[in-house]
Amino acid sequence: MTIEYAKEILKTEAEAIRKVADMLDEGFLKALDMVIACTGKVVLSGMGKPGIIARKISATLASTGTPSLFMHPAEARHGDLGRITDSDIVVMLSNSGATEEIVNLIGPVKRIGVQVIGITGRRDSPLGTNCDVLLHIGEIEEACPLKLAPSASTTAMLALGDALALCALNRRKEDGSFGVEDYAAFHPGGALGRALMKATEVMRTGDRAPALGEETPVRDVIQAISEARAGAAVIVNPQGALSGIFTDGDLRRYLLKKHDVEKDRIGDAMTAKPTCLDEDSSVADALSIFRKLKIGELPVTDKSGKPLGVVNLKDLTGFGDDE
Repeated sequence: MTIEYAKEILKTEAEAIRKVADMLDEGFLKALDMVIACTGKVVLSGMGKPGIIARKISATLASTGTPSLFMHPAEARHGDLGRITDSDIVVMLSNSGATEEIVNLIGPVKRIGVQVIGITGRRDSPLGTNCDVLLHIGEIEEACPLKLAPSASTTAMLALGDALALCALNRRKEDGSFGVEDYAAFHPGGALGRALMKATEVMRTGDRAPALGEETPVRDVIQAISEARAGAAVIVNPQGALSGIFTDGDLRRYLLKKHDVEKDRIGDAMTAKPTCLDEDSSVADALSIFRKLKIGELPVTDKSGKPLGVVNLKDLTGFGDDE
């Protein structure tokens, strides 16, 4: 019985979204144009459960190229109206359209010179009749067994808010003003943001990435790697350009043969012409090479071929994880 009832709840909420989709009209296009044209912020407001949905819609807008914030309708009347300027727009959520805190906010907001988008289930409500653009979700039966707790209605509001935010994102994607790199810049802590970081942002440099000449004795290179607690040293030619790399693996292979670490030059023991990254490469590029070649270090070079640093696989732990 519990599973069957859970299925009915999900079906009820899914049906609410379908009904809202069928009801979309010119009001949605007007609201979208307002969001795109907004030179300030898109301010979301709602009370109770719709307020929670408003916070989520605001977060989605902000993370996809539309500056946005949430303003609590009760706090707005006690000073938070100062967050709003006449270059903003306000989106108010109320299923009944008669929530006291929302209704009392309409007049003060409009006196600032701000347009209001209303998301409500009643056209003839105070919010429905006093907003500049109405996004009507219609009469929605809640999934709650008492038909009281906001459930299907808030699901519909959330889906409608996502549609507005993502349509705005799509417009910006089409005109080239917002792309994957911009999204990543707003999510530096997420997997995508980390993967799109430049290799130059995560590489080891200076004393942590020893660079030595081709004539350097192998012993000195081993000592430099040990002191830097590095996994490799890059080797440069007399012009300062990258000519090779000497890794822990190269050292093990070197020691398996009879060699003289005091006399042998590193130019004869290094891996010549190693795979490397240029200064425009991303962390994603580095991860791809690490996985393909099963190596642990990648030199990063500038456009003239001189080494800038070394990306170490150990430093990228977690960069390929999902957000």
